[in-house]
Amino acid sequence: MIEKVHGEIKSGGRKTAYASVLLTQGSGTGITVNTKPAAVYFQENSVFLQNLLHVYDMVKAETKYDAIITVHGGGLSAQAQACRLALCKAFSTLVPHLRPYFKKRGFLTRDARIKERRKYGLKKARKAPQFSKR
Repeated sequence: MIEKVHGEIKSGGRKTAYASVLLTQGSGTGITVNTKPAAVYFQENSVFLQNLLHVYDMVKAETKYDAIITVHGGGLSAQAQACRLALCKAFSTLVPHLRPYFKKRGFLTRDARIKERRKYGLKKARKAPQFSKR
């Protein structure tokens, strides 16, 4: 049986990717993303994995929790950043003295940059058709 920590699921987002984290008391074996190990889900890509493992390894030394992450939308990079935000939110409520560490490194701030909408009369958001003088 899965036991929720503090009875809540923390979520994080980046671009169009959204992740929710469920922390469970366990052996501290690791992170599962959409029912797969994190390394398999993020295709052994060290850039994507360092977002998660840096946060998880720091907390794993103090407590033994397993992280079950559900993520959807966006690409792998945005999904990894959404997972990091959700993990940091969950661990900062669980281990309050880590909050200043996460805050200083910007791990608790959602990156609000998203794709700009296309405007009529233009080819893309800001790209105009070629101008002809004659």
